[in-house]
Parts: sequence; structure tokens; C-alpha cells
Amino acid sequence: MQIFLSYHQADESFAESLSKELQQRGLEVWRDTEALLPGDNWASAVAKALKRSKAMVVLISPASMQSKYVRNEIQYALGDLNYEHRIFPVLLHETPDIPWILSRFEILKANRGPAKVSDAIVGALKQVA
Repeated sequence: MQIFLSYHQADESFAESLSKELQQRGLEVWRDTEALLPGDNWASAVAKALKRSKAMVVLISPASMQSKYVRNEIQYALGDLNYEHRIFPVLLHETPDIPWILSRFEILKANRGPAKVSDAIVGALKQVA
């Protein structure tokens, strides 16, 4: 199963760690810094990845919640049945800008570490599979 990892570049370190943990558990993770090359059509590649993915992990931080790209990716996932019960918000840093709709999901805490967050995501995916 492919997971779309939505985050801001300021959160790259945790995104990379979480991506590795998820991949070690057998999941395919789409992350822009790994999938895109200079000169690629960024918008087209993101759109294809969103269509192909079956789950989304959103890293929540002040930077990501200010990003129109992250917000657009969240909006896409909320409207696509492929993502039903498969959106996983992960709180990196407290921010007042969390979209109200994300509060309807269990918000995982990044301070537990990438391995524990990954375990929680994999466990939840097994329940909805």
C-alpha cells in the first residue's frame, strides 16, 4: 500500500525518519524529496501520487499548517474515498492553525518517536484493510 506523506520542508528530518520506519514495516511511502527530480513536473507528479495512494500521513506543525500545498493535499484526501479511515495526522509542534476537520481523527504525537508513530499507523491500517 502506498502512503502519501504530506509535510513542510521545515519538518524534513521527522518526515525522513517516519518514512524509513514505515518502509521497514512493508509500506511504500511517497515523499516529494525522494520521488521528484529537478525538472520534473511537480504538480503532475503530486497529482499522480495522490491518486495512487491509499493513505495519508500529515505532519502538523506551524509551517505545514501555513502551507497551501499541505492544505490542498489534506483537502484532496478528505474528498477521496480511497483515503476513508486512512488519514493520520501527526502532531510535531503545537499550532493553533490545525483545520477543525483533522480534530475528528486520532492525532498521533510525534514526541513518541517515529517508530511508535509508525506502529500506530500500521496497526490502524490493519484494522481498516
